[in-house]
Amino acid sequence: MNATPSPAGTPADAAADDRAVIAVVGSINADLFVRVDRHPNPGETVLGTGGSVSSGGKGANQAVAAARLGAAVRLVGAVGRDSLAEQALALLDDAGVDLSTVAAVEGPTGLAVVEVDRAGENSIVVVPGANAAVDAAMVDAAADVVRSAAIVVIQGEIPLDGIERAARLCTGRLIFNTAPVPEDVDLDIVRAADPLVVNEHEGVQLLDQLDPPSGAPGDRGHRDLEAAQVVQRLRDTGVRSVVMTLGGAGALVTQADTIVPVLAPTIDAVDTTGAGDAFVGALAMGLARGDDLLDAARVAARVGAFACRAAGAQPSYPWAADTLPDV
Repeated sequence: MNATPSPAGTPADAAADDRAVIAVVGSINADLFVRVDRHPNPGETVLGTGGSVSSGGKGANQAVAAARLGAAVRLVGAVGRDSLAEQALALLDDAGVDLSTVAAVEGPTGLAVVEVDRAGENSIVVVPGANAAVDAAMVDAAADVVRSAAIVVIQGEIPLDGIERAARLCTGRLIFNTAPVPEDVDLDIVRAADPLVVNEHEGVQLLDQLDPPSGAPGDRGHRDLEAAQVVQRLRDTGVRSVVMTLGGAGALVTQADTIVPVLAPTIDAVDTTGAGDAFVGALAMGLARGDDLLDAARVAARVGAFACRAAGAQPSYPWAADTLPDV
């Protein structure tokens, strides 16, 4: 299903041009947004506002972010046969993402309930729904799309065998955003990522899998390491390249044998939901057009900051004609 994007968007027919194709294999959700003054404590009820439903899911978010910036994007995923499916796909369609490998399966579309407080910080509960069907068999059905893509982007919101199958089918460059970190993921796939994209917590979780703690009393694993130390240790375990996102502080990027900080613009955050996905989508777009990893990350940090200035995930993402905030 394709549609004509807004004037600031991209051509819907990616096959009609010579742009390098990005294949995103991942989740598609409907996001239910609720604004609260503060997040409730356990057992507490607080009043909220909003209640609007928009397109979401980490895979879909990253696909929209890349497509709005001008990339040719194909999405492999699933929605349910319910009333939320159309809403979940609406902004993907609008951005010109190729949805021909999105399946409709029995059951509900994935749902994320997003609480955003007055500081713009969020908490999210995800019900996978149809995303649980994006397994190895479904990815195999789209094998030609994944194999032929210049960039393949995967995350952690679909079944592990689907994640691993997409990585093994990839003949281009693999971006693995381990959010959330899958348990018992094939560590050879983690090492093959170029880049592996993690935040500080995810980096520690993965490092504990790649370099397990001794289990001795008092051994805290890698939890006491600084962010740059975690990035270096990940590289030392054989990961090809690493990008660690640090929220408003920007990111750390490996370049050859060094770790380079990337600053993020200073902005007044309205809602941080989906900012990390905006970063990953923009990173994929930059790599697809031939930028090196550091330059792609610098643009991605500005795109992530742009996304924090408006409510929601996909609705907040910039188009190619929009002006990004400067560092």
